[in-house]
Amino acid sequence: MNFEEHAAKPLLKAAGIAVPDGRLARPADDAAKAFDAIGPCIIKAQVPTGKRGKAGGIKTADSADEASVAADAILGMDIAGHAVEAVLVEGRSDIAREFYAAVLNDPAKKGPLVMFSTEGGMDIEEVAENNPDAIRKAFVDIRAGFDAADARAMLAGLDLDGGEADFADVLAKLYDVYIANDAELLEINPLALTDGGELVALDCKFVLDDSAVKRHEDLAESGTPEKLTELEQRGEDAVIKYIELDGDVGILANGAGLTMTTMDVVRHHGGKPANFCEIGGAAYTKAQTALEMVLDKPGVKSLVVNFCGAFARCEVMMEGLLNAWDALKPEIPVFFSIAGTGDEEAIKMLKDRLGLYPYADMDAASKAAVEAARESS
Repeated sequence: MNFEEHAAKPLLKAAGIAVPDGRLARPADDAAKAFDAIGPCIIKAQVPTGKRGKAGGIKTADSADEASVAADAILGMDIAGHAVEAVLVEGRSDIAREFYAAVLNDPAKKGPLVMFSTEGGMDIEEVAENNPDAIRKAFVDIRAGFDAADARAMLAGLDLDGGEADFADVLAKLYDVYIANDAELLEINPLALTDGGELVALDCKFVLDDSAVKRHEDLAESGTPEKLTELEQRGEDAVIKYIELDGDVGILANGAGLTMTTMDVVRHHGGKPANFCEIGGAAYTKAQTALEMVLDKPGVKSLVVNFCGAFARCEVMMEGLLNAWDALKPEIPVFFSIAGTGDEEAIKMLKDRLGLYPYADMDAASKAAVEAARESS
């Protein structure tokens, strides 16, 4: 779960990391009131994505009127598909230098990774490409943790204007916030060194591990729910796991692992999945609803159905699918792989009602679906 800047910064402030004085404004008039309390300020669009400045979502104001005009211009903007519904009005900082600091989950090491760079205020990917030596990394043994001494060792040799201890303190606190809040990513960019020698987090990105939401329900209330497509919302309403993709081979299977494997096989044969849709567990009786969603995606040219019966019985899933097929009467080719509990009954139903036989296995069915989609292009 992503958090907008205004919701992420309180986590830093609570840990003792300095952040600018700020106010959240929704009507433009609120920005003028915030200016009266703060003074010269920056007006920042609140959306769970980066590159707000390049999109025109960050403006400065030297008066209450300017703050109101700037907020009015930003509110309602579309930034990377997100409508701006609020702005953060923050006091300006006298910036001497900008740095980058982050803690994130490292999939390769399967643990936390602390990152720091003397080149803040830009995409870290650009820094990594253009000047990789400007980035310091520390892989953390989660059992041992990461403290200020570890941070000082990580920062050794960098030009930090004599503030090594202060930077180490910020990194150690950042790691503590990351651990305490089950973060996938906690990033400060930029971390500013002011003319007065203070370190201030001018921006913050926080991503909460979705699997930890139940442990942080109060915190999650401040998060930004993932933006769903119309079909994905239908899936959520029906308690069916559906993710819309950009391919043309529809996929319907029972169980997340089987669905992902089917997607991999489709890709192996040169195809592109149109969706992730699985009806495992308690959803196995919802084949009809699931098929309707898969077929309602524009551009689907073929369909592979992969049923492996265990708790979810093949004939129950097949009954729902065939009922939907009768109602929708789709004209796209469909390819089946059926095995497990209830497979004999399901195969007979498929033969009697559609005049089709399943393929020998998932590989053969997926390959046939990819070829059919290619031929119809």
